[in-house]
Amino acid sequence: MGPILSGIRGPADVKALPADKLPALAAEIRAEIIETVGANGGHLASNLGVVELTIALLRVFDPPADSVLFDVSHQSYAWKLLTGRADRFRTLRRTGGLAGFQKRSESPCDAFGSGHAGNALSAALGLAAARDRLGGAGAVVAVVGDASIANGVSLEALNNVRETTQRLLLVLNDNEMSIGRPTGALSRAFGRMLASPRYNRWKAAIEDYGVRRLRMGGLRDHYHAFESRLKSLFTGRSNSIFEQLGLRYVGPVDGHDLAALEGAFRALKDSPVPVVLHIATQKGRGYAPAERDPESWHGPAPFDPATGRPLKTPAGVAWSAVLGEELEKIAAKDPRVFAVVAGMAAGTGLSRFAQAYPKRFRDVGICEEHQLTFAAGLAAGGLRPVAAVYATFFQRSVDAMIHDAALQGLPVVLALDRAGAVPGDGATHHGIFDIALLRPVPGVTLLAPRTPAELAAMLRFALSLPGPSAIRYPRGTAPDDRGGAAVPPVEPGRAVELSRTGAEPEVAIWTLGPQDAWAAELASLLKARGVDSVHVDARFAKPVDATLLREQAASGVRVVCTFEDGVRAGGFGDGVRDAVAGFPAPPRVVSFGWPDAFVPHASSVGDLLSAFKLTPADAAGSVLAALSPSTPR
Repeated sequence: MGPILSGIRGPADVKALPADKLPALAAEIRAEIIETVGANGGHLASNLGVVELTIALLRVFDPPADSVLFDVSHQSYAWKLLTGRADRFRTLRRTGGLAGFQKRSESPCDAFGSGHAGNALSAALGLAAARDRLGGAGAVVAVVGDASIANGVSLEALNNVRETTQRLLLVLNDNEMSIGRPTGALSRAFGRMLASPRYNRWKAAIEDYGVRRLRMGGLRDHYHAFESRLKSLFTGRSNSIFEQLGLRYVGPVDGHDLAALEGAFRALKDSPVPVVLHIATQKGRGYAPAERDPESWHGPAPFDPATGRPLKTPAGVAWSAVLGEELEKIAAKDPRVFAVVAGMAAGTGLSRFAQAYPKRFRDVGICEEHQLTFAAGLAAGGLRPVAAVYATFFQRSVDAMIHDAALQGLPVVLALDRAGAVPGDGATHHGIFDIALLRPVPGVTLLAPRTPAELAAMLRFALSLPGPSAIRYPRGTAPDDRGGAAVPPVEPGRAVELSRTGAEPEVAIWTLGPQDAWAAELASLLKARGVDSVHVDARFAKPVDATLLREQAASGVRVVCTFEDGVRAGGFGDGVRDAVAGFPAPPRVVSFGWPDAFVPHASSVGDLLSAFKLTPADAAGSVLAALSPSTPR
């Protein structure tokens, strides 16, 4: 750690630094972020872009008395380094270490947690309203990206700002990126503000004069009125959306100019009306590979900072790539196929599809509710839409899936990427609730492929269904078996038996998704105790194959052990329990899945399985106990 950064114990130390030391501090912060993300993985480009912004915020504001929220708070690494966590920063995203996002339980300087885009402005507005109601004096600042501001929750909050509080600062961090390139009319409007060369030349000429005098009583309103007219003249009133909502618009300001940022924050800290400060930053700044390709460097796996090369090359094929490649093949023969993403074309494997079929692809921005309802409209109009979204972000779309797709029986295919535990990102990003959220919805078919070949087959199957469906698959890679032996046909609600350790098994191990290694280890442990088992690939979380379960119970299976990479309550295991409940002599069901708790971040899924007693050894103990005649049902 650099000599200046190593001396920072908290915000007071940032304030005490001479101004001429700040550029060196920024360089040391960037070096520390690059080194740590290189070792641990994490979010890189976004954090490199907000270093000067973070320093300027801490030079002017006083957390925790002042509340500063980041949207999305994966860009809070510099904030962590400067608010008393530098000595633990290299534990970032590791088991027992610092979280990759703002977290209220981690530091009093973290005013609000944020792992999903769009919530910071609403939360900041609530904090400001609470402050006003309780007679507090602290400032409230929401740092929101140009992609997050177009999220539906952000727009709903904007509609309520002026009626709720007179003291709020919204920092619009415009880096022309979300994870991918932002889309939509708002993004284009912000771009016009930043791109007007005549306005920026005039603004630069008056900025020093104006900012120095903004705090001087009577001159404040004159300067803002003049600046507003200047912006309207040169940018075609692009800023009017904020001003018509009752917020004062200031900017754009160079987000890497420490003096300009600090001056603007000091001038606006005590503004008597809510303010939008529009700043321009460069995603990936200070690290050449990330500057050239900020999308690829948004959330890299561990890499060598000197070369930019990954420390490990994943074997096999990415699940996301399988979706994209197979959807292209299907679309070549079916002109009704249409893909919809919510700001993450590359992350969901659909960048190539977008290039191949630009008129059959739509990126709606970080607006997951709109994504699902838009897809339902496409289906109602006769198309076959595939809505690809990370499983954790789908949580925002549950009402749209129920009300707009399922209720009307529309054939929307929901591709749930990164389903299951995502250890480094932790509680905000684990995709473990989707099964429990979707199982109760009438008419929804819920599938989980075990291999890439199964994903390809299930995608074709889902596109043939008359109603809504969802396919969940994990993050990462798997051996590419698409050129191997034929996959058993995907039949509605039918599971597939994979292996047996004996002719007359007492235990049936039902897994959902790519859990072969877990099942094989459990089967080996049971065999060592003289217990034979059969392993079943469930394929469907809904409907559950009750026919196969009935056959197994009739043939002597006494215990069914289920394992799913999802929450246990309301999950696949509960579906199996419901299915066997009416059997004449139902087997006992022992379910394994994530507990009724928010699962933290960790270095690996293995660490989490051990922490929550979900290993094959844990399962073997529970299964053997269930086989005992003395164990109560």
